[in-house]
Amino acid sequence: MTASTPSMIDHLWQRWWQQRDVRARERLIVHYSPLVKFVAGRLGAGLPDSVDVGDLVGSGVFGLMDAIDRYEADRGAKFETFAIPRIRGAILDGLRSLDWVPRSIRARSRAVQEAMARLEVRLQRGPTDDELAEELRVTSEELQRWLASIAVATVGPLDHVLVTGTEPGPQALLEDAELRHTMRSEVRNLPERERTVLALYYDEGLTLNEIGQILGVTESRVSQLHTKAVLQLRTRLVATGAA
Repeated sequence: MTASTPSMIDHLWQRWWQQRDVRARERLIVHYSPLVKFVAGRLGAGLPDSVDVGDLVGSGVFGLMDAIDRYEADRGAKFETFAIPRIRGAILDGLRSLDWVPRSIRARSRAVQEAMARLEVRLQRGPTDDELAEELRVTSEELQRWLASIAVATVGPLDHVLVTGTEPGPQALLEDAELRHTMRSEVRNLPERERTVLALYYDEGLTLNEIGQILGVTESRVSQLHTKAVLQLRTRLVATGAA
């Protein structure tokens, strides 16, 4: 954050809430802009060079502005807690509009999900890497390369379940709650290491590098575990009709 004192920020919020002072809003945007850079940096890690992080920041600013306009302190949540999901949602919307994922990667992602679905029916559990590689008729090393390439296409794959970037209506709230419940149940069925990766990434907000240090593996391996877990969840949510 900037060097603004807490009392100064409180004063800006009061001016915005009570008077709709545009200058106060502009100063709040500047003060909280590091949140946008933080979220953009997390989502942008590992993306190809063709994706400009500046574009992610630009999209995220719209989410920050929306958060400032909607924030109500009497609901109990800190502004940062309220704003980050909206910033993330705005960035993801911007990424989707770019349509930057190559067709070959989309095809690989579909192939892995279809193989997972077949194996889960056959094995009544999630497949190991070796089982998945055999089903896809590729080597274990090639599967890891597939997962690494698919990783760039799974930016924020669970955000639509874990957080919401807009104010939904009553029906959407009900559907979202049901989806969250289903996904949380499915997460518990994942292998322990993959559950740990998701918990550390989505709940604790750690980077892939930090998770790798905790687990004693490389950042690329964490990325592969994250990708595999996400694809398994997508497969299971589709199978249950929740996605």
